Amino acid sequence: MPSALAEPRTLDDLLVELGGISPKRIRLNPPPGRATVKDIVRIEAKEDRLYELINGVLVEKVMGAKESFIAGILIHRLWNFLDGKDLGAVLGEAGMLRLRPRLVRIPDVSFISWDQIPNGEFPSEPVPHLYPDLAVEVLSRSNTPGEMTLKVSEYFEAGTRLVWIINPETQTADVYTAPDECRHLKATQSLDGGDVLPGFKLPLKELFATKRRR
Repeated sequence: MPSALAEPRTLDDLLVELGGISPKRIRLNPPPGRATVKDIVRIEAKEDRLYELINGVLVEKVMGAKESFIAGILIHRLWNFLDGKDLGAVLGEAGMLRLRPRLVRIPDVSFISWDQIPNGEFPSEPVPHLYPDLAVEVLSRSNTPGEMTLKVSEYFEAGTRLVWIINPETQTADVYTAPDECRHLKATQSLDGGDVLPGFKLPLKELFATKRRR
């Protein structure tokens, strides 16, 4: 997967480069190819809508309530694990990260180690130049396989060491330790923090436990 999108000549070319996503997710103002980080900050502040920036193209981040629910459980479990450990910080589904100058991604959940922040104070800017040591994407109906392949490649190019792709429909997960190294987890297996979060484990059956607990 190339590190940057090729220069598209048609809308169809652009959609292919972005992983076959729906054209409904592409914002036309600013025109594709001309958008900047300032645009996504302005739109989020004025319209409360989240956009990722891919080579100057604004692509809307769409997430349903169920996906947000699952991401929230994972964030809660990660923060509980980190309590008392001086390892890093966890961001949610609005945490915009600048992976490179014209690339901003918004993982549904991110863990960022303090190693990236030497002074130990999390940046105050709305889109910090950081990458997720652990990136988590909870699949929604709008996501395509091509889009997720592109995201995984971009994360690892930026420095990410672990990516979890969570599938609520099948209650499974794909664990990437490199763009071409993936382990598929069944519903009976557990997420493992590996070298990024040593000792962290979460059974998928607990992550997908969306019913009321009595």
